[in-house]
Amino acid sequence: MSGDVPLPPAFLDTNVLVYLFDISDPVKRAKARAVVAGHQCFVSPQVLGEFYVVVTRKLATPLSPADAAAAVAGWPPTQVVPLTAALVTAAIATSQAHRLHYWDALVVEAAAEAGCPVLLTEDLADGSTLRGVRIANPFV
Repeated sequence: MSGDVPLPPAFLDTNVLVYLFDISDPVKRAKARAVVAGHQCFVSPQVLGEFYVVVTRKLATPLSPADAAAAVAGWPPTQVVPLTAALVTAAIATSQAHRLHYWDALVVEAAAEAGCPVLLTEDLADGSTLRGVRIANPFV
C-alpha cells in the first residue's frame, strides 16, 4: 500500500539472524523472515561472528563455511555497527548497571549506537527497554 508507514530500523541479535537460515525450524524461519522484511536491519561484528559459528557448527543442517561467509560478506557494510573502544566501555557500564552479561550489553549498546528503537532477540526480557531500545522477541 502506498500509505503504509515504514517500520523503524531494527537491530538483530544473533538468534534472529540464525533463524533466517535455519531450515530445521520452519516456523521460526518464517517469523524471522517476516519480521525483518519491513525493517532496515542492523547488526554488529559480534553478531556476524556468532552467526558464522552457529550456522556452520550448531544447526541440524549446517551451512557450508563458504555459504556462511557469503552471508556475512553480503550484509550491507553501512548496516554494521563498528566495534570501538567507546562501545566496549559503554557495554561494560550497561552490564554493571543492569546486571547483564557483557555480550548482551554489547548488543544493546550497538543497537543504541545504530539509533535502532527496537532490538529483536530471544535472549532478553520481551517488552523491556534498555538504553532507549525496546526489546522485542519476535517468536512469542
